[in-house]
Amino acid sequence: MDHDQLRQWSKRATKHSADRPRDDRGGPRQRPQHGGVAAAKRLALGLVLIPLPLLAEPWPAAQSPYVNDYAAVIEDAAEARIVTALTDLRAQTGIEATVLTLPTRQGYTPAPDIDTFATGLFNVWGIGDATRNDGILILVLTEDRDMRIALGAGYNPEYDIPAQDIINAVMLPAFRDGRYSQGIESGTREVVNRIARRHAGLDPVALPEAAGANWSRFLPPALFALFAGFVVFRRRIGALWERAQPCPDCARRGLVVSDTVLTPATPGVPGRAEHVTRCPQCGWTRRSEREITPPRGGAGGSGGDFGGGRSSGGGASGKW
Repeated sequence: MDHDQLRQWSKRATKHSADRPRDDRGGPRQRPQHGGVAAAKRLALGLVLIPLPLLAEPWPAAQSPYVNDYAAVIEDAAEARIVTALTDLRAQTGIEATVLTLPTRQGYTPAPDIDTFATGLFNVWGIGDATRNDGILILVLTEDRDMRIALGAGYNPEYDIPAQDIINAVMLPAFRDGRYSQGIESGTREVVNRIARRHAGLDPVALPEAAGANWSRFLPPALFALFAGFVVFRRRIGALWERAQPCPDCARRGLVVSDTVLTPATPGVPGRAEHVTRCPQCGWTRRSEREITPPRGGAGGSGGDFGGGRSSGGGASGKW
């Protein structure tokens, strides 16, 4: 290409650039992307910009209406006694009380404090009768060293006082000594006596029932409790066996097992829960889904067979 030809080519290139549409800053306006490419870019950008808390798993699943010991701190014998006490309470008063232990609330639906987290969980599970709203949730977070007794909306605020006293005088001293099983069992007994039975207008009882008592009137609840205890024991054995298995990737033991509600069950409609097995050493993770049995009555619920009750934030909390 000689000098004249080069000059002519440069003029044409300059004219072509000048004719291109300009943006507000004077630069050439970008050519629009094809629809598919632009949509893919917008989707990728949206995923990047999603706040991390929104990616958290929503709520732990309720596999039992009485005890869900996901932190694995309650001894089997103590768990069986707690199940018996809560089964008797439910049979005699209709009050649904449940115990939940978790290592931490991190990774679930974000909440500024345990009070807000417990109230949200209470309402998602639907603990208590939907009309009386008399459910009770005893929540213990072992790694967070935090706990709460959450009460249904049907409890007068005066019940916050015995709830706080039970935490301070019975549960926290045991937790500080590492006696989680004893503290949870003793605290549950006090909650049944000083809050639930009082709310129902009944006298306190010794839990478990003292020797020589008239067992005939407790036979149906006791049989149901025996069955519930067997189900809990079988589930605990399965969970402990799974935790004891070596990681498929690094061969080290200490797998962490958790269950999370994906879709809460409602009356007549089963829900879905995700079962996650994770190795804290190397990060290996296995996920599977299971069906949550619909509750038999009320609204809401998450597979724990609760009645659709709600909480307005009453109760008490404590740290150790």
